[in-house]
Amino acid sequence: MKPDFFKYQAQTTPHPLAIEISHAKGSYIYDIDGKKHLDFVAGVSANSLGHNHPKVSKAIKNQVDTYSHVMVYGEFIQKPQVDLCKLLASTLPENLSSVYITNSGTEATEGALKLAKRITNRSEIITAKNSYHGNTQGAMSVSGVEKKNAAFRPLIPGIKFIEFNNEVDINKITIKTAAVILETIQGGAGFIEPINDYLSKVKERCLEVGALLILDEIQTGIGRTGTFWGFENYNVIPDIIITGKGLGGGMPIGAFIASHKHMNLLKDNPKLGHISTFAGHPIIAAAANATVKEIFNTNLISEALRKEQIIKKHLQHSSIKEIRGKGLMLTAIVETPELAAKIIYKCLDKGLILFFLLFEARAIRITPPLTISDEELILGCSIIIDAIKEVE
Repeated sequence: MKPDFFKYQAQTTPHPLAIEISHAKGSYIYDIDGKKHLDFVAGVSANSLGHNHPKVSKAIKNQVDTYSHVMVYGEFIQKPQVDLCKLLASTLPENLSSVYITNSGTEATEGALKLAKRITNRSEIITAKNSYHGNTQGAMSVSGVEKKNAAFRPLIPGIKFIEFNNEVDINKITIKTAAVILETIQGGAGFIEPINDYLSKVKERCLEVGALLILDEIQTGIGRTGTFWGFENYNVIPDIIITGKGLGGGMPIGAFIASHKHMNLLKDNPKLGHISTFAGHPIIAAAANATVKEIFNTNLISEALRKEQIIKKHLQHSSIKEIRGKGLMLTAIVETPELAAKIIYKCLDKGLILFFLLFEARAIRITPPLTISDEELILGCSIIIDAIKEVE
């Protein structure tokens, strides 16, 4: 199948990992040769409950037998959609009670940006350098790496960039600003956490000038950082939330969330302010419901912080300069991009799946399923340490 993969399937990089998958279960992915690979990436933070989780699979199968797509989003009342919106709203402050389900985190970014312009009647969007919010034209416009953006310009106008954690730059938020969009923890830049109450200071400035704060929780949300939403760690409440990735338990989904008053602006003047055929697909929504319930009804959220300490304890080597992130959203930083790549590929040979970050080439992504066991974590860390010793 590999020749057909390269011949017929559009490629995203010159050098894909190209493991030919047989099946996956729990924390492991199996290739067609029967080799099992311990998964320290979880589909880039998407497989919150690991692979083929029985409760998620059951929810999907039950919904397949009931009904699949029946109408464009928002026209028919479909229980999986309503249940998911209600469930997500129950996790949030009262002013964040209206949920628009989308097909992806990227689409959620698009919807959030449109909503912010509609609420404020302003067009300027402020975002962070080295940020990543998706790869469509709008989402790319607010992603702060010119090396990626240059080939696709012109993008959306009216975008200004500030430096994450730079308090002086907060003054660039003015009465012209519709919204500031930030990742709660910068992902592609290297899992950089906000410091010195940075996010609350941004929100305070937004309140002063009438701008909105949009927090991108696509990676940090759904229990990965030791609280259900990442922003709960940093003393701030956004005006609009973007989510995706881990919400679907491995199925494609996103959502943007705001107040009922604000979200209502998308339904009239003009009608169909945001519309999507397959958004909130009932099978996907059923999977998301099962995922969120399982995370809430177990100790997986608090366990993410305990498992963070296991990783930090067993991943000690002079070549690892620091471990960034929170909970099970971690990255090991080594001295050079070349060393990071060697470690990742050596671990792949040894049966451990690691991956890169978008803009920090010295980083090794460690975002395993929330369900990963202590023993599996210790095993993966030992493989990394052995790989470092071998490549050095």
